[in-house]
Parts: sequence; C-alpha cells; structure tokens
Amino acid sequence: MSVKLSVVIPCYNELGTIGQVVEAVKASPIENCEIIIVDDGSTDGTRELLKSKIESQVDRVIYHQKNQGKGAALSSGFAVITGDIGIVQDADLEYDPQEYPRIIQPIINNKADVVYGSRFLGSEPHRVLYYWHSVGNAFLTTLSNMFTNINLTDMETCYKAFRREIIQSIEIEEKRFGFEPEITAKVASIGCRIYEVGISYYGRTYKEGKKIGWKDGVQAIFCILKYNLFR
Repeated sequence: MSVKLSVVIPCYNELGTIGQVVEAVKASPIENCEIIIVDDGSTDGTRELLKSKIESQVDRVIYHQKNQGKGAALSSGFAVITGDIGIVQDADLEYDPQEYPRIIQPIINNKADVVYGSRFLGSEPHRVLYYWHSVGNAFLTTLSNMFTNINLTDMETCYKAFRREIIQSIEIEEKRFGFEPEITAKVASIGCRIYEVGISYYGRTYKEGKKIGWKDGVQAIFCILKYNLFR
C-alpha cells in the first residue's frame, strides 16, 4: 500500500535545530512525505532562515504574525495537509523520524485511526532527565485516562499520528500545550481506535531550549476537565 504521510512541524524560536529536523524528516524511511512547517512568530532568526534556505526544501511554510502556541500552529498545519496520515514532529531533536514506519503501521494495517508514540513503552533508548517532569507526565496521563477510560501511557507525547479525515474533522481550540489533553479527549469521545507504540526519546534541558513548564501542567489539568466533563 502506497501511503502519503504529512508531517506538521510547529516551530517557535528553533534556529539551532530546525534545519537538522527538516533533514531528519527528509531522511525518514517514508518515501512519500509532505512537510509542512508552521512558524509561530519566531523572533530569533528562525523565520529568516526558513525564508532564505528551508522554504524551497519543504512543501509549505505557514507564518503566524505573532506567537500563539503549539496548538494554534498545529491547527494551521493540519488544516492544509493532503496526506493519508498526519503526524506531529516537534522542531527540536527530541524525536526520531526514522521511527515513522513503526508509528503509522497500525493505521496502514487498518487497525487504528490514531497512534501515539509512547516514550514509556518498550526498550527504546531515552535520555534520563527531570524526575518531576516524569511524575507530572504520569499524573496528567492517569488523570486523562480516568475521564477518557482509555489506558494510554504517554498522553503528552509529541508523536501523534492521525488519519487525515479524523484530524481535519476535529476543531483544535487550545492555543498552547493544552492541545495534548484536548485532542486525546476528542479522539476518545468519537470512538477512534487508538494504539500506542514504543519510541525512543532524546529529551532537551531548559538550557538546550525546552519550553514546556509547570504552568502548562496546570493548564493541562484544566483542559482535561474542560474537554471531558463540560463537552
């Protein structure tokens, strides 16, 4: 089966990594790969690099005039994908595009509508970093599972793959990192077949450019309650 994969890359101030990420996506094992970058109001020179060197290497670059957040960037990107499957690729070096085939295989096999790449399943390598981040992630995933009644191990993972008709039928309301609990609640509520596969993880420190913080964790709790209890 010939499958076209659309890779949506939300990007904000990733001057040091965006070029490498694009090269990594282009080097993935998926031959038919559409690359869409959404620059979310970068101010560190990323936008200039995209315009001068990277635009010609990808299928499309969308520019937000001001920073709105990851959810807003993904909303813009998924709205224009043309592939059979859409996947999220962060603009850092934490996730490996070589693992795309493993992630999308359950969809190709018509077993799944949505696949999450879990950093906590299997024996793939992952960088040892912040303890309290792992505690917070486990708490948010468990809280989300309690309301959705699904047994995910990594709700906050970047790698989420969707059938195009599924992701384009869902209105993404959250502008920032609330996208993760929002989309999880929504795909669960409409009865999507959801799978998880183990992936590797090469996490960053805050000094290396990591952006998510404790305030995003508080917002995630709010979003879990909002999209599961009040919708």
